[in-house]
Amino acid sequence: MQDIAEQLLAWHALGRPFAVATVVGVSGSAPRDPGAALAVGADGEAVGSVSGGCVEGAVYELCRAATASGEPVLERFGYGDEDAFAVGLTCGGVLDVLVQPVVPGADPALDRGLALVAAGTPVALARVVTGPAAPLGTCLTVTAGTHHGSLPRSPGAAALERAAVAGARAMLEAGRTGRLVLGADGSPCAEERHGGVTLFVESYVPAPRMLVFGAIDFAAAVVRIGKFLGYDVTVCDARPVFATARRFPEADRVVVDWPHRYLDSQLDLLDGRTVLCVLTHDSRFDLPLLERALRLPLSYVGAMGSRRTHRERAAGLRAAGLTEAELARLRSPIGLDLGARTPEETAVSVAAEIVAHRRGGGCLPLGAGDGPIHHDRPEDGGAIGDRAAGDGAAGARPAGGRGLR
Repeated sequence: MQDIAEQLLAWHALGRPFAVATVVGVSGSAPRDPGAALAVGADGEAVGSVSGGCVEGAVYELCRAATASGEPVLERFGYGDEDAFAVGLTCGGVLDVLVQPVVPGADPALDRGLALVAAGTPVALARVVTGPAAPLGTCLTVTAGTHHGSLPRSPGAAALERAAVAGARAMLEAGRTGRLVLGADGSPCAEERHGGVTLFVESYVPAPRMLVFGAIDFAAAVVRIGKFLGYDVTVCDARPVFATARRFPEADRVVVDWPHRYLDSQLDLLDGRTVLCVLTHDSRFDLPLLERALRLPLSYVGAMGSRRTHRERAAGLRAAGLTEAELARLRSPIGLDLGARTPEETAVSVAAEIVAHRRGGGCLPLGAGDGPIHHDRPEDGGAIGDRAAGDGAAGARPAGGRGLR
């Protein structure tokens, strides 16, 4: 929802009702991840996407109906063998979509959540998608220090709400979006249980950081593709004649400093989503930087250079005391073997390796295999109701099935 938050807040500020359809469960070869959203305003204007086109029309109509009725709905879209081109996913996957009407002022917790998302404040929106403990769409807005909204008061509800807030806060700290399944007593569950609740938690955190060390021509191309992938990008180089905003207009910041010293100054702002691209291939800069970087819990650390440079660099890092396990985290020479020559081609190679590392891709041509195109990530959760799968692949129901309402 974060990518369409600006439009949602504009509608909200004008007091206009709208409906938001959010992907809350995915299995199989579905086109969008959990959290993808489509919103439809009172005048019929649509923003965002939940499927890349497969079921957009049907979801649009559900949004219009939800705005008129004021009632949320949970809908499953799957693949129907009897009519592959009916409303559904011809790719064979399954999407669970929560369609929720929003009337400004009617739900203070959701109102507050939308405002925090638009302001860029780290926040988790936890909405009920199944379970008798609370109505569909009930929202808890959770930040690092407080929360807004509540579950309906009933025996055991206080413990369940505390667990929901704690679970959503933990997911916010990790930057995760996915399902949170709790028993009636608030205990975490692997699957839904009678009396419990399943919430879909959307974590909205600042963009992940990409640190590009080495203000060279290849860096400019890496900056551009890093921004395209949604990173907050910094270029750092100790040489002021090269590290200029004019040379890197698309970078969020250009820093003149020794790489290792700048890294040391950023420790509180780095996390498990941060990627480092070391393009200097100069041991004066590389070794002290990589000695620190490979000991941090970062997502990706890659370094440019020839195979000879890599061997010499690895030897220097071993001499500095790095273990083989720490050295194994270094992606060097940086990027995938695409036969890249130009800075732009090299940037594609680097970006491809970053995406493959993040998503668990095998780096093979898609045509070379016969498995799923999209890699399911356990932390994002599968389609709601997968535990009851028994009729069809991944528990899929025919397209447009109404069984989850």
